[in-house]
Amino acid sequence: MSRKAWLSRGPITLVTAMATLLALIWGFLGASALPASAASNSCQLNSTGNTIHHVIYVQFDNLHFTRDNPNVPSDLEQMPNLLNFIKGNGVLLSNHHTPLIAHTATDILTSLTGVYPDQHGVPISNSYRYFNPDGTSNPAVSFAYWTSPIFDPSTSSPTDKTFNMLTASGKNTPAPWVPYTRAGCNFGAVATANTILENTTVDVPTVFGPTSSQATEAKTNPTLAQADFVGIGVHCAQGATLCSSANAGQPDRLPDEPGGYSGYMGLFGHKYVAPQISPNGPLTDLNGNVIQDAAGNKGFPGFDGMSAATSLAYVAAMQEHGVPVTYAYISDAHDMHPNGPAFGPGQAGYVAALKSYNDAFAKFFARLAKDGINASNTQFVFTADEGDHFVGGAPSPIGCDGVTTPCTYSKIGELNTNLAGLLATEQGITTPFNVHADSAPNIYITGNPTQTDAVTRLFERAVGKLTATNPITGNTDKLTNFLADPVEMKLLHMITADPARTPTFTMFANPDYFLFAGARTCSSPCVVENPAFAWNHGDVSPDINTTWLGMVGPGVRHIGVDSKTWSDHTDIRPTMLALLGLKDDYAHDGRVLFEDLTASALPRSLQVHQKTLLQLAQIYKQINAPVGKLGLSSLRISTTALQSNAASDITYTQLETKLSIITSQRNALVGQISPLLENAAFNGQSINEPQARVLISQGQALLKQVNQEA
Repeated sequence: MSRKAWLSRGPITLVTAMATLLALIWGFLGASALPASAASNSCQLNSTGNTIHHVIYVQFDNLHFTRDNPNVPSDLEQMPNLLNFIKGNGVLLSNHHTPLIAHTATDILTSLTGVYPDQHGVPISNSYRYFNPDGTSNPAVSFAYWTSPIFDPSTSSPTDKTFNMLTASGKNTPAPWVPYTRAGCNFGAVATANTILENTTVDVPTVFGPTSSQATEAKTNPTLAQADFVGIGVHCAQGATLCSSANAGQPDRLPDEPGGYSGYMGLFGHKYVAPQISPNGPLTDLNGNVIQDAAGNKGFPGFDGMSAATSLAYVAAMQEHGVPVTYAYISDAHDMHPNGPAFGPGQAGYVAALKSYNDAFAKFFARLAKDGINASNTQFVFTADEGDHFVGGAPSPIGCDGVTTPCTYSKIGELNTNLAGLLATEQGITTPFNVHADSAPNIYITGNPTQTDAVTRLFERAVGKLTATNPITGNTDKLTNFLADPVEMKLLHMITADPARTPTFTMFANPDYFLFAGARTCSSPCVVENPAFAWNHGDVSPDINTTWLGMVGPGVRHIGVDSKTWSDHTDIRPTMLALLGLKDDYAHDGRVLFEDLTASALPRSLQVHQKTLLQLAQIYKQINAPVGKLGLSSLRISTTALQSNAASDITYTQLETKLSIITSQRNALVGQISPLLENAAFNGQSINEPQARVLISQGQALLKQVNQEA
């Protein structure tokens, strides 16, 4: 029996008397006067010493720690209220990485689950295409509620009922809020990918029912429905009054959750959440403005409207009203929302946006401190989905820093590229195809030919030869950096249990370029500068695939900046849960970042043999992470294979066979290493040191072999 359970069964004592007094104060002064910890006392986290009572997770859309221009302070440098909070109270890992492809949906979902895209079902992009049985393809959107089917925006009645979130065994992916709600903690989601309703077309009828009043509103007034139901939610612990049916709570259905998940309720949408977290009037942002959309509807302002002042206001209000675990998303600062244009580093609009974000964090931390929520009792996690690659010329004046001297750009904007036009004019390829437009476009050849089909091979070779005149620099650029077909995508954790989602191949392009299908002839130049967008992601490029992770709270070492530890998004989840004393009902692809945690916060199984354990964890990341050493070397092999010109395709066959063998060898090693790391972190089982040393040696040998073959 837990201490809290024992107290609840005892006679009236000083504890219960104090609770009664607090309740009277609550009624007299209002909800905001009650300390947040008192409002969430059913939450039973299990951190060492029972020191963590709140969890605040914030994921930015493309916020940079490193500088995009050496003269211009980086995004975080222009947000000292956040940067200094992390560096002064915990650790900022600057050698942190994305999965592939590096896009908002893929990256956030990998961070939330601790598994790579092949295990959560969203490997391609924020939107993608999928094959129909006849070989044609349809558009799909990765952003959809956790239990929704694939979202095809072209229809309100999708025929493909496959879960958007999909495990490797074809089940609905386990949800990230489950360990918290099972521990009695309400889980708040603020525009956090797929944990809330993402659209009115599929998600509203999925959660509320196809004949519900909410579904009717979604059909008759989708703009209002977006403000009412999308973007904001709370997943409640069992029995929590916050999500009761009296408050419009809905059953929180997770059909494939390991161990079952029944009797839980959720609140979906600002319309239902706001009255519970702002009972005295409309919810306002941190600057006192009523939160509303561009049409003036009180409610969710849209994903591009989630500025720091807005998103953090939701977080603070939830924490103050019985939601001690909150996950939030903050929109990017480098575009003028909602319709652009894009800003370059040091441009006045960009600097102003970062200043507003910095001011918001000052207000946020002050408000939390007033509520008694601080680094002594709260797990804070901050990160960004990925880095963005800036596309533009040099700023003027020379040496501008943005802060004292604003920068301006005469040349700015991603290079929109008509892929079909280039293929026809440069390579004579007129084969019909669809593409997910991107700087890392996924290409779907019509008819879905096999990988060894002559049409496929000719198409791949042609893509590898494409060039374009860069309208910013005037240089002739080679467009293809890397190519990956399903053999390589499997190694990179990009193949799901649903074969309909697998493209013919993926082109990782020069990150200055954004490629779309287009027409076979170019009425204007095939490559055009587009100033509405100037920040590309998705590609294999250091400035895109390297991001940052900040952790603050009990159990986190006060290191400042850790530039040595190699980590990626899968490591966030297990590290958080290890500190909280919670467990998922599945194994992670990531590992606990124990070198950045205090010894007292670690189980003995993570303290013994730690030198060997660290070497094992490091080799594990380098052979398993998509942008680890093995992944990057294998991409070079794949590119050589797909670009090979031998008439008989001997080189292609040999290299593809090697990649398949490498994947099998890697998977065999991972299958032995991962349980050792998981058991040490969550099951109290120390590693077998002789076994670990053998596995380290085998991992190093595999890395050496792949690097030599690359």
